[in-house]
Amino acid sequence: MPREKGRKVVTSNRRARHDYTILDTYEAGMALTGTEVKSLRAGRASLVDSFAQAQGGELYLYGMHIPEYSQGTWTNHEPRRTRKLLLNRLEIDRLLGKLKDDGVTLVPLSVYFNDGWAKVELGLARGKKSYDKRQDLAKRDADREIQRAAGRRGKGME
Repeated sequence: MPREKGRKVVTSNRRARHDYTILDTYEAGMALTGTEVKSLRAGRASLVDSFAQAQGGELYLYGMHIPEYSQGTWTNHEPRRTRKLLLNRLEIDRLLGKLKDDGVTLVPLSVYFNDGWAKVELGLARGKKSYDKRQDLAKRDADREIQRAAGRRGKGME
């Protein structure tokens, strides 16, 4: 069977971009069991309340929910188990240095398959205050209104 090509997104954490300011993004592999991969290929996963954290010089993903595989047997996985993230030692060291800053955390932004390999996109993030969120919403609404006006003008409606 030929290997799949390209990028197939399984799930994304849309709430993360609302709650956090993303400073930098990283791509990491995940150490998964067979039934977890099958469940991901079926498009079943949730990143709600998940986060990445350093433990013993390694990075782990906590709180990610991958439901049990329906055709799995006694070999099925635990849905919310801690999963090890696979990065180069240099990248891990660089991330650990940046995580020492106050108010900075690692948040998973999306889970996808890249050329057949399960990957997670991590964002180095700083939490937003509620007034920052309101400003972002107002800016997005204003930009949307500008696009509408430009579209109407281009069609000769104004």
